[in-house]
Amino acid sequence: MAKTELIKDYTTGSIPKSLWKFALPFMLSNALQVVYSLVDMIVVGQYVGSFGLSGVTVGSSIVMFMTMIGLGFSNGGQIYIAQLIGAGRKKELNNAIGTLFTLILGMAVVLTAIGLFIGHPVLKLINTPAESYDYAWDYFLVCTVGNVFTFGYNMVSAVLRGMGDSKRPFIFVLIASVINLVLDILFIGLLQMGTFGAALATVIGQAFAFIYALIYLFRRKEAFGFDFKLKSFAIDKASAKHLCRLGIPLAIQSGAINLSMIYVNSLVNPISVYASATFGTGVKIDDVVNRITYGLAMAGSSMIGQNVAADKPERASAVVRWIWIYSTIFYAIFTIVMLCAPQFVFRIFTKDKPVIELAPVFVSAVVWSFPGMLLMRGTNALMNGIGNSPLNLVFGLLDGVVLRICLSYLFGIVLDMGLYGFFLGYGLAAYGTSIPGTIYYLSGKWKSYRMLKKGA
Repeated sequence: MAKTELIKDYTTGSIPKSLWKFALPFMLSNALQVVYSLVDMIVVGQYVGSFGLSGVTVGSSIVMFMTMIGLGFSNGGQIYIAQLIGAGRKKELNNAIGTLFTLILGMAVVLTAIGLFIGHPVLKLINTPAESYDYAWDYFLVCTVGNVFTFGYNMVSAVLRGMGDSKRPFIFVLIASVINLVLDILFIGLLQMGTFGAALATVIGQAFAFIYALIYLFRRKEAFGFDFKLKSFAIDKASAKHLCRLGIPLAIQSGAINLSMIYVNSLVNPISVYASATFGTGVKIDDVVNRITYGLAMAGSSMIGQNVAADKPERASAVVRWIWIYSTIFYAIFTIVMLCAPQFVFRIFTKDKPVIELAPVFVSAVVWSFPGMLLMRGTNALMNGIGNSPLNLVFGLLDGVVLRICLSYLFGIVLDMGLYGFFLGYGLAAYGTSIPGTIYYLSGKWKSYRMLKKGA
């Protein structure tokens, strides 16, 4: 089997066709990951009720904070690998992949230990409703212990996506989703294990996906570009430098945005357990279109990375424009559905009338974020693809730390808009990234930015 079989070249050919073909498995994978978490919410909502929904919302928000830190490094690895390929430096892949594996799995172990130590204090700090506290702790505990599988899956998928292969990661997450669905019904519906069962089903699904992915890569190590020898897992200084340069800003950015969401959750939680459940359910529903379009950005960043490293900035620019076009279509459809039938959609998750009645409040606030989100998909793909993660970090902090926190506090408390204000601040924060990112794209200054030199 040829060594380059898994590697795809996106520096030639039709951009809209290549982007769609490459991004479709990304989008399906992300959609399945959303379904993965939605299944937990639906089954918990139907069998445990709003207290369980609130518990999953709070517990998963803390788990997601850790996951997003690992995902930041994984995405950095994806960009680095894509640029190595675009620059014709494929001989460096073995060191890059081995270093990424060691860094990510080591990070998973450290964050698990930290998470278990600070779990209870954090749950209390963010005003977890008393009625859902035990549910939140059960979900948090099990998912935290399973961090190594989540980090591992994201790591393997990032490597494949950096090489231009988006189909295998889709298969991996499909396996996890099917297992999670079956086990959710078994653990929560039949065995009445509550949120503990929901988390256990999630972790087992992720474990199977990670193990299957490793087996797949090991059997195709010639084409993969990594020999799986023990010495290859040693940290290579040059690779670690590039991975940290990309991964640390992305991890901080992802962590900051998630931390700001936890803050908004802490503002919502004291209102009532139903408000907490509404926010959690709404965020998961909103995540459907966000994750699907994020798939476009993930695919686009690899394509942009290859083209920029190959000195083809005009093709990279065209990728951004086509991401915007495709994203506009998805957000337009989702907006129509959510505005026309918000309570119908929420009713899928819960039978509790107070949550269903609050659905229009969340929807009417969050739709204002959609134009900003679709612009962000293109600009983030650009900044990630060229490797300018420091600038992406600045924009991400503006989104998460400055705007989401400040706007939620401003609208909800200072202007006394209450729950609607908290939801509105959560949504409008997207413009903190999209507006300056669009200005950066239109300026053309990104064309002179180079992380790697071709054939160096």
